[in-house]
Amino acid sequence: MDIEVAQKNMRDAYLGGGSGVLVSGLVWMTAGTFAIYGSKQMSFLVFFIAGMFIHPLGLLVDKLFKRSGKHLKENPLGPLAMESTVILFIGLFLVYALFQTFPNWLFPVMLLMIGVRYLIFQTIFGMKIYWILGISLIIAGGIGLVSNLPFYSFGMIGGLIELIFSILIIQKNKKDFKLGPV
Repeated sequence: MDIEVAQKNMRDAYLGGGSGVLVSGLVWMTAGTFAIYGSKQMSFLVFFIAGMFIHPLGLLVDKLFKRSGKHLKENPLGPLAMESTVILFIGLFLVYALFQTFPNWLFPVMLLMIGVRYLIFQTIFGMKIYWILGISLIIAGGIGLVSNLPFYSFGMIGGLIELIFSILIIQKNKKDFKLGPV
């Protein structure tokens, strides 16, 4: 299977990854909201626990858009998608350690880590928009580390960025899917 066919299979199966970006954006917004009305600790718990449901809920969104939510077994990009998840685990480990001393770094550090992961999605889905999404999150994370904005700010900013990009990704893949599979 050549790379373009593999990428098309991933786009068709997972709505170009837009479903996961959508759910992730909602997780960010929910954690940011808990930071506003609750506590930093509660926000971290919501971010961590809800984050574990991004993939399964993304698959549910795929089904709502009549996508399979499953790539072909012979698709060589499948393992890359799973392997890139390691970045998230490292990010959560780092952010938990930092959270003990620098709680305001929770969202900025995760923006950096998730931004790096989205750069890999360009290869997985063959969509340059993931470079723009990844760089946007990385820039937001960098600003978050040096700014003095309230704790919740970068939870909401991360969520807003992902929600905007999810709409763009989903719209593009709805249109492209109608053209038919490769």
